[in-house]
Amino acid sequence: MAAEEAAAAKIMGNKYRSFLYGEGEKSTEWRHGGPPAFDEVDKLFEEGRTKEWPKGSLEETVQNALKSWDMEFSHKTRLKDCKTINPDKFKLFINGREGLTGEEILRLGTYNALLKNSLPKEFQYYKPEEETFESSHKAFRSTFPRGFAWEVLAVYTGPPEIVFKFRHWGFSEGPFKGHAPTGEMVQFSGLATLKVDESLRAEEVELYYDPAELFGGLLKGPPISESHIDHEANKNSGATHGCPFSRQIVGTNSNE
Repeated sequence: MAAEEAAAAKIMGNKYRSFLYGEGEKSTEWRHGGPPAFDEVDKLFEEGRTKEWPKGSLEETVQNALKSWDMEFSHKTRLKDCKTINPDKFKLFINGREGLTGEEILRLGTYNALLKNSLPKEFQYYKPEEETFESSHKAFRSTFPRGFAWEVLAVYTGPPEIVFKFRHWGFSEGPFKGHAPTGEMVQFSGLATLKVDESLRAEEVELYYDPAELFGGLLKGPPISESHIDHEANKNSGATHGCPFSRQIVGTNSNE
C-alpha cells in the first residue's frame, strides 16, 4: 500500500512545484537523470514556515511559482525545458547588479547567482567566481543536509509586476568554508519583484537582501581542520536531504 501511495504521489507531482512530472516533462533533460525529490526540504518548510497561505491565494501562487522556478534552474540543464520563464526576456537581478540571463544561471547555479557581489576579495566570505555549479551546491548541501527552505512572507502587488517579501532558512548541521556547524537556524529575508507575461511566466526577477544576515550564521562556528571538513562533507553528501535559494541525484531529496 505504501508503495502504491508513493507511486500515486509521483504521478501527481509535488504539491509545491510544477513541471516535475507528466507528459510535458518526458523530453526534459534532468541534471542527474531524472526529477528530484523534495521530501526533506518540504518537511523543513512545513515545520518552520511562519505563514500558511489559503489554497489558491495570490501568496500561495507566488510561493509555489518561485519554488518551481528554483527547481527548474537547479535541476534542468536546458533553457527550453524551463517552463516557468519567458526564455527570450528572462533576467535575474541581485541587489541591483547587472542582470543574468537564463543560460548564465543554468551555468553558474542559483547559489552563485545569488551570492555574486562587488566587495574587495579580502572581504568576500564566498567567492562565486571561484565556484562551479557543482561545487556551490556541494558546499550548501553539506552545510544544510535537510535543505534550505523558503517562504513568501507578504505579497504587496499582483501581476504583471508582483512585489513580495521572502524568507530563506536552514539549519547549520555541516561545515561551511572551514567553519564548524552550530546546529542553529541560519536565515535571511529580503524583498523581490517579479515581472510576468500574460502566461504568468517570469520575465524579470529582482531580489534585494543583506548577505551579512546569511553569512553571520554560516561563519558563526569556530574554524576547523581541513581533514575534519572533508570528513563531514563526505558524510553529509551521502545523507538524504532537501535553489535559489541538494542532493541532486534521482530519487533523493533536493534543496529548494
